[in-house]
Order: sequence, then C-alpha cells, then structure tokens
Amino acid sequence: MKVQNQNDKNVTMFESVELGQVISKQEFKGQEPEIRAQLLALQRELRDANIATLIIVAGVEAAGKGDVVNRLNKWFDSRGVQTHAFWDETDEEKERPDTWRFWRRMPARGSIGIMFGGWYWDPLRERANGRIDDVDLDEVSRAIGEHERMLSLDGMLIIKLWFHLSKDAHVRRMKKRHELQKHIKGLPTEGAGVETYDEYLIAAERCIRLTDSGECPWHLVESDDKWFRDLSVARVLTSMMHQRMEEHRVSDRRMQVHEPTIPVDNHPLTILDHVDLTASLPREEYKKLLKRYKARLHELAWQAYAAKKSTMIVFEGWDAAGKGGTIRRMTSAIDARLFRSISVAAPTDEERAHHYLWRFWRRVPRAGYMTIYDRSWYGRVLVERVEGFAEHYEWMRAYREINTFEEQLVNHGIVLIKFWLHISPEEQLRRFKEREELSWKQYKITEEDWRNREKWNEYKQAVKTMVEHTSTGLAPWTLIPANDKLFARIEVLKTVCEQLSDVIETN
Repeated sequence: MKVQNQNDKNVTMFESVELGQVISKQEFKGQEPEIRAQLLALQRELRDANIATLIIVAGVEAAGKGDVVNRLNKWFDSRGVQTHAFWDETDEEKERPDTWRFWRRMPARGSIGIMFGGWYWDPLRERANGRIDDVDLDEVSRAIGEHERMLSLDGMLIIKLWFHLSKDAHVRRMKKRHELQKHIKGLPTEGAGVETYDEYLIAAERCIRLTDSGECPWHLVESDDKWFRDLSVARVLTSMMHQRMEEHRVSDRRMQVHEPTIPVDNHPLTILDHVDLTASLPREEYKKLLKRYKARLHELAWQAYAAKKSTMIVFEGWDAAGKGGTIRRMTSAIDARLFRSISVAAPTDEERAHHYLWRFWRRVPRAGYMTIYDRSWYGRVLVERVEGFAEHYEWMRAYREINTFEEQLVNHGIVLIKFWLHISPEEQLRRFKEREELSWKQYKITEEDWRNREKWNEYKQAVKTMVEHTSTGLAPWTLIPANDKLFARIEVLKTVCEQLSDVIETN
C-alpha cells in the first residue's frame, strides 16, 4: 500500500504509521484503570457468549511485544488466558504438518489465546533471510488467509497486531538488545535484526497485504513510545471485542456469511448405484489372499516406519457394513507399536469447545506411524448433516475445509487412504436381524441404527455429495463393495498394500 504525501513522495505501509506519537507515563496511568475494567468486562462477556479469542502478536524485533503480552496478562483475568511462543520447534512438531502445533494450542470457546508470531513467525523469518522467495511467501500467505477465514467462520475472534518501529528506533533498541544478550543466552530473534530490517519489512508488507481481510484485519501499532504503544493495543482490543459482542447480540456472524449453495439433487441414482454389490470371493481363495496380504502389510508397515512415512486410513460406510471386522483383519497384520485405531464417537465437551477439525488434528500420527479411523471428520457432512447436528452453512462449507485439511496432510508426505464400505439396504437389514438374534452380537445393534436406516435415501444423497466434493487427486475415495465381507476385506488390504508400496518405492 502506498499513498502520496504533500511532497509527492511514496510512503510505504509502515512509514504511514511513523507519526512520532507520544503520550506521557502519567497520562497512560490515568487511563489504565478504565482500560482494565473494560477489558475484564469484555473478557467475561466473550466467555459467557462462548466465543474464542485469538490475539496474534507480530512485528519487528525489539518493538516490545513481550512487554505488551506481559501487560495483557496483567489486564485480563489470567485464568482464562494462555500464551504460546513458537520459536522452539520440537522434534514431535517437526514430524507433523506445520499447522499441527498451532491447532493443538487453539483457544477453546470462551477463552483467550495469545500467540507470539503464530503462523507468521516462520515464513517472514525465512523470507527475510532469503531461504524462500516471494512465490513461496505468497503461497504460504494465501494458505494462512484461508486458515484464518475458516476459524473466523467458526466464530473465533482473531485480532492481529503488528508492532512497528522506525529504522532509527529499531537501531537504538537493537543495541540495547545486544547488551541484554550478553547476559541472557539463547534469546530468540525473528530475523528482523538491523542487517535484515528492510528485507523483513518488505516481506511483511507482502504477507500483510495478502492476509488482511474483513474477517481478520491487521492493526499496525506505532511502537517507538511504549506508553502510546500499549494504549493503542488497548484501544484495538476493546474495539474488536466490543464489535464482536455486538455482532453476537444482533445475530451470529457466521450465519451472515453466504457460502456457495450446493444444488439439491433429488435424482434417485448416485455413484453408489454403480458399485457392483454382486462381487464375491470363495472362502478358500479368501484364506490364501488374506495370508498373502497380511504378510505384505506387516512388511510394508515396518518399511514405512523406517522411511518415516506416516499413514492415515479412514473408514466410512453404512451401519453394519463391516468396518470393524475389516479393521481387525488389517491391524492383526501390523505390529501394535506402529498403529493406533480410533473409533470416532460424539465429541466430548472439550472437543465441542473447538473447531470440529481440532480433535482430528490432535491425532495426526508422528512420522512412520499409522492411524486408522473407524469414522472420521466426514461425520460433519454425513451424520451431522442428515441428523441436523450441524447447521446448513456449517456442513456446506466443510467440504472446502476438509479438502484443505487433507491437502496439508498429503503435502507433508502423509499417506491418506479413504474407504467407503457399501452394502445394499437388504443386506443391512439381514445383518441387523442377525445381530439381534445372536447374543454375542447384540451389543452391535442399537435403536440409533434402526433410526438411521429409516433415513437411507438422505444418507445416500449425503454420500453422493461428499464423494463429489472431496474425492480429489490428492485424496480420492475408494468405494468398496461390501455385501460379501470376504471380498471387501481383501479389497481393502490390497488397496492399502498397493498405496503403501507405491509411496515407499518412490521414496
């Protein structure tokens, strides 16, 4: 962003806030009691309204970000605030997609999270030091914008603060910082030292331009004078928090965002009608193939571990389609130290306090390990959609959110395999009755299963839309005919072995 001043000189985005604004300590102290009262009141209102608040603190080195965060922890009720820094990446974090470490620290609804740098820390530092170029920075910035938009649509208030110092003030502060570093070893930097100040601001302006949006705007804070800086932060916070509460009182802001409408297709035929449910396998052949593929999967799981290739396998399908039995045959071939099997049920209170993808991000496996899901994040566009647990605007935008999630997994190198186990309504009825008759299977059948069966056509349409919108080149769906359990199990094992083999051989 550039503007013209009276001398016809171009002014950069950051120069536009170099106004030399100063207030006295006495003036600041005079206003502080009212500021604290307002912030505490707004914190309580946001907590009672179940609204999560995320404050991202970024800017040039030595601008006083740490001092500001310390003051915020003093102003707010610290019991509802968590502060996170991301300069020290752990081995555990390095073995997962970049955004994993941010997801696991997201504030719950009703609480406040403060992030030093957040997801801006690494890309700006990398660009300032020449380790990535503008194309890379633009790609990361657009992904950040999409990520923030998703959180905002879920109801989170995101406040982004950029602390700016003029170059002269920066040089003075950095001299003091160097003196401090003689006494405090290992003090982290953001790559915005004196020698990279200009490069850092060029990268920051580019990134800010691409991530400044109506939902999540940037606020540039002049930081040469600490009293003016802290008062400016207080004004931004009270304004944004008050605005969010006003929107909440009038109407939930998420419902005011109009997503593209997915056409309703009432045609009885779907992609599931093209699945050959007559496919079957003789038991003797099944036994031979089962032994072969289990041996192969055992070998591949250890090879994936050695190659540090993670695997995520998703099972979706009709009730009684055989997901559990198929998973048991698969896991019996894998060393128990290498995998984790997760049966996804209704979310807990803690999980409901976050974005629905939060609980799945937390369970992304470390490099070399495998996670198997009996139902998954697709519940948002299946059971939550059909049963009305998710609003129309929530499940409708979930396709885009899921595709982004899966793209991040695959781009990190995770092998993602998705199965839909398909059976006919007649076969499902036969299995339901069998479960009722056999005492050792009765635990598998519930009233909920019978209720879901009554909505077969609604679920069928939901599956059709799910496959159309989320079967991508990076993460395609594999539709498995499962009227014959033996055939389905072998098809699943065969597919997993083939996909793992392809990845390991090209690694």
